[in-house]
Amino acid sequence: MADGEMTDTGQAAQPDRLTVLSTTTDGIRVLTLTGEIDHDTGQPLRQALDTSETPRPRIVVDLSRVTFMDSTGINILIAAHRSLTEAGGWIRLAAPTEAVLRTLQIVGVDTVIDCRETLRQALSV
Repeated sequence: MADGEMTDTGQAAQPDRLTVLSTTTDGIRVLTLTGEIDHDTGQPLRQALDTSETPRPRIVVDLSRVTFMDSTGINILIAAHRSLTEAGGWIRLAAPTEAVLRTLQIVGVDTVIDCRETLRQALSV
């Protein structure tokens, strides 16, 4: 995907659905999520995090528009962290909302996956 190219892998903007907008900045895939991440909505995120064809993949997940995340989202992010690390890449979380950050902190994901306050910080190498 060329820099600036966008792909929307979610449904139309519905408040309880998850939309995933994928762009690339300086060779880093940026996934901008909007909505809720749960059992019923997690598949678009799982698909967007599939990097099986990418050597040394680097992904930033912008959580600034995520209103809710349950264990489904946690499991998707942990699985992505494992597979990206094994492929020589990395994943960073950017700008989680207060509710999502609290969930990440309660289960300790913020100590496993690099979590930054802003998208700009997450894109810094």
